[in-house]
Amino acid sequence: MTDILDIATRFEPDAESAEPFGSGNINDTYLIRAHNGGKLILQRINQSVFPYPKLIMANMRAMMEHVATQPAPSVPRWELPQVVPTRNGQDYVIDADDEFWRAITFVENARTYPKVKDARHAGEAGFALGTFQRLISDLDIGTLHDTLPGFHIMPHYLQNYDQGLPTFESGVSDRARENRERAEIRYGIQVVAERRAWATVLQDALAIGQLRERPIHGDPKIDNIMIDDESGRAVSIIDLDTVKPGLVQYDIGDCLRSSCNPLGEDTLEIDQVTFEPDLCESILRGYLPEVRQFYSPEDYGYLFDSVRVLAFEMGLRFFTDYLKGDVYFKVRYPEHNLNRAMVQWHLMESIEAQEPQIRKMIRSLSETS
Repeated sequence: MTDILDIATRFEPDAESAEPFGSGNINDTYLIRAHNGGKLILQRINQSVFPYPKLIMANMRAMMEHVATQPAPSVPRWELPQVVPTRNGQDYVIDADDEFWRAITFVENARTYPKVKDARHAGEAGFALGTFQRLISDLDIGTLHDTLPGFHIMPHYLQNYDQGLPTFESGVSDRARENRERAEIRYGIQVVAERRAWATVLQDALAIGQLRERPIHGDPKIDNIMIDDESGRAVSIIDLDTVKPGLVQYDIGDCLRSSCNPLGEDTLEIDQVTFEPDLCESILRGYLPEVRQFYSPEDYGYLFDSVRVLAFEMGLRFFTDYLKGDVYFKVRYPEHNLNRAMVQWHLMESIEAQEPQIRKMIRSLSETS
């Protein structure tokens, strides 16, 4: 078994303690404390999800070097995590079990939240994402690797679902037979059947040249936005493993779908899940002024589709993982991924029901930002 503290000392010789940190769904994360009072974040990269961890580190280096050349945001504090090298100057450690470890700086006096607190919090999430996208908007995507092939690519997720459903339906155990009769399963199958033709709208727009790839964060959900403990302002955006070429619509869609659900994605009050338009407005008021210098008319035109697609996508990914036996996302109980999927699809239905109102809001804010 890997000695976490031994790995930590490769990055910080004075490391004295290691404790699990955060609630991420993919990697194992630890807070390392040093004798001198310093702290860093140590992570074991899940290579089942990220099969090319060295490319993740190359992307992080390219992104950080580019951001260092940009004018600093005009806010009192903005601090992206930095890669911490090992004592011999490498970006990572590979242990005796071929596990991949990296360390990043700890952002002091700030924290993330699992769900949005209020309109101000939402606005700060929008500002953080917009600021990050602006800082990397002219980073040459040719310098970035595709660290997660198929990520956010809807045909890929639909194919995974098509592969997982027959295996699930053919299960012969009592549990499998009972699950096939669950109302949630029947509902999920219907949701996918009714929306799969529409769900590729962003990839279709990319294919015909209405949208184009840029550098993106890849996973800017609300619990990746760090808020200063004293000021309440956004000071950082973390979880940079998914920085890669993609559509900015993936980012803003993910930010909106995660921030505009006040109950959060792990709620069990599924029937109470709604998309809150006031929170959406707060996010866009924080976001749009930061991206106006590089946004095209088409980028604005696909904002509504982005949030609807991302809510459908996350539901599909959780649902597929449940069908396949919870092989991707960490779960805390047997029906966790199924409940997560139901939350996302109830959120999607709320988005669809408010489409005219949301589109009107987007047009108004786009014209004034």
